[in-house]
Amino acid sequence: MKIIFIRHGDPDYSNDTLTEKGWREAHLLAERVSKWDVKDFYCSPLGRAQATASCSLKKMNRSATTFDWMKEFYYPITDPVTGRYGVPWDFMPSYWTKEPLFYDKDHWHEAPVLQSNSQIKPAFDEVSDGIDGILAKYGYIRDGLLYRTDVVNVSDTDMSVITKSYSDDTIVIFCHLGVALVMMSHLLGIAPTLLWQNFFLAPTSVTILVTEERIPGEAYFRSQVVGDTSHLHDGKEPISQAGYFAEPFQL
Repeated sequence: MKIIFIRHGDPDYSNDTLTEKGWREAHLLAERVSKWDVKDFYCSPLGRAQATASCSLKKMNRSATTFDWMKEFYYPITDPVTGRYGVPWDFMPSYWTKEPLFYDKDHWHEAPVLQSNSQIKPAFDEVSDGIDGILAKYGYIRDGLLYRTDVVNVSDTDMSVITKSYSDDTIVIFCHLGVALVMMSHLLGIAPTLLWQNFFLAPTSVTILVTEERIPGEAYFRSQVVGDTSHLHDGKEPISQAGYFAEPFQL
């Protein structure tokens, strides 16, 4: 199975839509998405994600299921260094690298700065339950830190004859940088604080997670592509800097 996360196009945050550049990005993205065999589309309810998705959906004559929990993970905190009141990431490296809890996949939310907003952990759980609910529709049931598709007694199985058995289902989720990384945190078993601080997903970038099913009935997601923007390169459209503190390398 493949999950493809797509961040919205270059944003006009004040009006919750896309800039002119963002619309150009979304149309280039649609040319790429239209070539895929997609089982189902899902989308955040926010305008900038809906606008981005609309180009691909119109071109393919498809529709998307919208979930409120796919909205951006905006549960604001006050940055202890800069005083910024906003998303619970983008901390200064000199601060967050000295917080051991940020590296802990089970206790990251206990960091004092995140404890200041009591909604953060329940919201994380809601997103985790949401993506698990979607995956269950396709036969992938969460079992600890991996997913089961059936029950296999490995001790009675001749491992020499096991072959890969990938599902062909592909789903596409149009959403946002922060919440996409929350879903990836849950799927990959990595603290979201590390993903938020260490990964940039450019506007309209494509991130692909694929299940490896080396043992029948047992599936684990692995990143194949993170933040790919080849459709922008092909369309001679520069990568947007939105959400990034450095000049993007133009591939």
